[in-house]
Amino acid sequence: MKGNLVIGQSGGPTAVINASLAGVISEAKKHSNIDGIYGMRFGIEGFLEGKLIDLRAESESTLKLLKDTPSSALGSCRMKLANEQLPAVLEMLKRFNIRYFFYIGGDDSQNTTHRVVEYCKAQGYELHGIGIPKTVDNDLYGTDHTPGYGSAARYVALSTQQGGRLAYDMRRVDPVLVYQAVGRDAGWLAAAAALARQEEIDPPHLIYVPERPLTKERLISDIEKCYERFGLVSIVVGEGIVWTDGSPVSGTQVFDKFGNPEFGAGGGASAAMVIKNLACDHLNVRGEFQIVESLQMAGMDRVSIVDRDEAFMAGEEAVRLAASGKTGLMVAFERDPGPKYVCKVSAVPLTRVNEGKQRMPDKYLDDENSYVTPEFLDYLRPLVGPDLPQMARLAFTPVK
Repeated sequence: MKGNLVIGQSGGPTAVINASLAGVISEAKKHSNIDGIYGMRFGIEGFLEGKLIDLRAESESTLKLLKDTPSSALGSCRMKLANEQLPAVLEMLKRFNIRYFFYIGGDDSQNTTHRVVEYCKAQGYELHGIGIPKTVDNDLYGTDHTPGYGSAARYVALSTQQGGRLAYDMRRVDPVLVYQAVGRDAGWLAAAAALARQEEIDPPHLIYVPERPLTKERLISDIEKCYERFGLVSIVVGEGIVWTDGSPVSGTQVFDKFGNPEFGAGGGASAAMVIKNLACDHLNVRGEFQIVESLQMAGMDRVSIVDRDEAFMAGEEAVRLAASGKTGLMVAFERDPGPKYVCKVSAVPLTRVNEGKQRMPDKYLDDENSYVTPEFLDYLRPLVGPDLPQMARLAFTPVK
């Protein structure tokens, strides 16, 4: 069907979300049935306000740079589309003869695409809507992994490695260091810190994820053993970790407009701060906690090239699917079994994506040591790119 295309970005940014946008634009130009290529300014929220931009008007030099530009070039939003807003969406689609609809984002964004597609179908308006996955949390159902995760994982691993080396050298002053990664419901990003550990003494020593509720007794026991063994305690936590009664470790009482607790510094409390205080009080030592929040979402200086290239492929595949008449799907990635990393693009129904969160499976978690398993590291390494840098450790040969 001949018509115009619209694409939007939603939710938190990533280092590679613009690569998906670049992939859509690049592929759309190859299809004669696609006329205008429009961008939503500030996602579906801006779309409802009539804010569209002409992406065909962008220069080739700008589009070439787009693949390597972090954050969300179109502007993003955090808006859950209400049922009563669907008629207004349809009116905009009709007004601009939009027949191809793409939305880059996490589970809420995929739900938006699904609802727009279903509403248009019910109203007899032909629309080809495809979701393009994006989240550093890596918790989207139906795909081996999500664009944005590999780069954020690399950021976390490098931060843990470099901050951990500082903690090791300063352990006589501040022997406790707690690093907090984003991840409200799943621990994929916190778990990625394990790549930093090249020797047994290297941080991180303990990793706590939302999939494994904590008791204070187990936490204190882990901290004691770690301090006795290494003379310092390096912990990485997912922001959404909980106690066994289901309450957030952060203890935050601040909530966003969707009713979700604010786990980062904006919430006035954090899991990292709580655990750092517990550890320091128990050991009677000093320490610090680190919360990087949005930096890990848009660190282009630490981008995974695999992640960037796959994000671009996702944008291309979305257009190919829609142009071939497909609708109501999300682009996904399938990994072939075996030691060599081989991954191909595919698609899954948006209804499947909305089934829930993809949490870390048991085989990736080492409960005995509050850590991750070698199987998880095998899963992660190809997504993150080249090995982390090797670092020197002096022999400390005493002078006699």
